[in-house]
Amino acid sequence: MNLKSISKYLLPVAVMFCSITTQAQTQGTVVDQVIGVIGNKIVLLSDLQAQYEQYLAQGNYASENAKCDALDQLMLTRLLVHYANIDSVTVSDGQVEGEIEKRIAYFTEQFGGSTEKLESYYQKSIPEIKDEFRPLIKEQLQAQAMQQKIIGKTTASPAEVKDYFNSIPKDSLPFINSEIEYAEIAFRIKISQEEKDRVKARLEEIRNRLLKGEDFATLAILYSQDAGSAKEGGELGFVPRGQLVPEFEAVAYKLKKGEISQVFESKYGYHIVQLIDRRGESINVRHILLKPEVSNEDLLKTKALADSVAYMIRDKQISFEDAAIKYSDAEDTRNNGGNAMNSATGNTRFEANQVDAMVFFQLDKIQEGEISNPALITARDGAQYYKIFLLKRRTKPHVANLTDDYQRIQMATMQHKQAKLMDDWIIRKKKSTYIRINPEYTSCDELKKWVN
Repeated sequence: MNLKSISKYLLPVAVMFCSITTQAQTQGTVVDQVIGVIGNKIVLLSDLQAQYEQYLAQGNYASENAKCDALDQLMLTRLLVHYANIDSVTVSDGQVEGEIEKRIAYFTEQFGGSTEKLESYYQKSIPEIKDEFRPLIKEQLQAQAMQQKIIGKTTASPAEVKDYFNSIPKDSLPFINSEIEYAEIAFRIKISQEEKDRVKARLEEIRNRLLKGEDFATLAILYSQDAGSAKEGGELGFVPRGQLVPEFEAVAYKLKKGEISQVFESKYGYHIVQLIDRRGESINVRHILLKPEVSNEDLLKTKALADSVAYMIRDKQISFEDAAIKYSDAEDTRNNGGNAMNSATGNTRFEANQVDAMVFFQLDKIQEGEISNPALITARDGAQYYKIFLLKRRTKPHVANLTDDYQRIQMATMQHKQAKLMDDWIIRKKKSTYIRINPEYTSCDELKKWVN
């Protein structure tokens, strides 16, 4: 039993965009066919090929068992969606659009922040990628919502965790890599008022040119520092309410069609916006973004503050936790005493490959309980910080045990209980659901439950 894995009966959170390319390739060369039916839902051969290509694109080796697993997941998804529709389990358009935007942002980052490279790779524009994936993402979110209804808020008591751990054969206990736990205090580099005034004045000049009749899209291409939208003439495409930063939405939703906003500020810099169209609670706008630049004086001033706080902590004038609450500009860690959380696992432990390279470099130089010197770190949104780090714990590679790995074993116990709930649900629903699967695939052990 691998404590690092999630049961195959628990749906993965993400759909990889490589399916788009796969479908485009396979549909031109293979005659599509229905290979599975559940209720009023079907599974196509192209669906299986897309799922399998996604598996290969993640660096896995070709395998017939992997194809069986892929079809198993597709059958489970269709069963969940079938009963989600019966039980009126729905997801909103806003949830779908938000998930699309999140995944576009993630994959753009994988291509070095370049939407051009993303579009080139998939041979589709960003709006086309969104349109093609919208029904797929809606289906997956609906399946996840139905699954959540089934497994509910599963918990695992200490006794259950111990029993589960003791049920694992000793020679099957996993080997746990070295992990670290750390805390941080982040000092955002404040930009001078003079630099802010310079950028606002420059943007006012551009706005005046627009008011005199120059083309917004052309000036966005020439001047906007939003790499994602500049090449589109500043156009963002239709975005539902709640998906843009509050300062941007507050201005954009008050505009009339064709109207150009005043200059305003968000965490990304300074903007001017033009409303292209509005459909209910979704808007399509153009914008031009200019970003103030950090000066050497700003850098030195922030570093001096970081040095001072680090000295006070080392001198025991203030605890690291209290200093984080008082001084840190990192919203995600400040109110947690500076403790960093691993978004992939939901706990405070990180393996080396789960930590930003610059952060890991700083942590690797210090011992448990030590405070690092201030380090210049650039966040994903381009903001710059000086950060000081506290290395709270560094574990050695070891065989899993209840003392060092309780959180991990507790999570595995909960997943085991959830998988049992899903198994029981599938068995019950099979009795009252029309299910058919292509005989070509019934030899797979993973798929026998769909025909027996």
